[in-house]
Amino acid sequence: MDNNLHRTNNFLILVLGAALIGFAPIFVKWSMLSSSAITFYRMLLTIPFLFFFNILLNNKFLFYVKNRSTIFYTAFASFAFTIDLTLWHFSMDITSVSNATIIVNSAPIFVAIFSFILLKERISRGFLSSFVITYIGIIGLIYYSNNYINGKILGDILCVFAAFFYGVYLFVISRLGKEDSLSIIFYTTFFCCVFSFPLMLIEGGKTFPETDFEWLNIFLLATLCQLGGQYFITHGITKISASDGSIGLLMQPLTATFLASFLFSELLNVIQVIFALITLFGIYLARVNLASNQQKQS
Repeated sequence: MDNNLHRTNNFLILVLGAALIGFAPIFVKWSMLSSSAITFYRMLLTIPFLFFFNILLNNKFLFYVKNRSTIFYTAFASFAFTIDLTLWHFSMDITSVSNATIIVNSAPIFVAIFSFILLKERISRGFLSSFVITYIGIIGLIYYSNNYINGKILGDILCVFAAFFYGVYLFVISRLGKEDSLSIIFYTTFFCCVFSFPLMLIEGGKTFPETDFEWLNIFLLATLCQLGGQYFITHGITKISASDGSIGLLMQPLTATFLASFLFSELLNVIQVIFALITLFGIYLARVNLASNQQKQS
């Protein structure tokens, strides 16, 4: 009874984290800042809260790692994550929130491919099925999207590249499971802040929040999504089964799609809904397969 209650609580914590991250594209859509500037302030405003939580939870001010190489790996992962976020933020100006979020969440497909190429892990039939199902859904989403009709297919294509870099980030971070999760979140946040600053200067556009609304919007993106969402997911996902975790994480694209339809009138037609569900099912299968393989190796 107690074990079931703990699993349920951890599942709900994971769902809460995924739902909070689902708000991220809404805050991005509301922002007037450039794509890389959104990434920069998202990370910068999160850092002080990470120090606070480290003192509160670990009674430490500084963030320590068990292996010095972890710093290098988090820096490499953060570089990929910075590119992912910047491409994703930019894509939402030329595609729908639902397309952007669902396509980017296909990253576990790339994680499995990287594992096969770099770690010689066997590709299972389950992965091949999830790959085919996911990309049938994504191709359908792109083809039947209003953005395709309007000649703005570039946004969806950018999301595929963003998913690739998100997959790089997830692949590297998954190799650091023995480190403290709060330390990993701090170093990835710190390095993303560092890498996004020169990108912000190169990209140009609006680079500084000038209104109270803009500051509040970026503050909520940092605290609710980057800090709260990441922490709750990190806390919950290691304490529940792979299938439960994969279902819970789908709350992110579902939350984003629901909010976008309500706030921005980005309503999906019946065909788009069908292909969105196909994609989400493929992503679910990919996450289950990936998590199961990782548990076998550990």
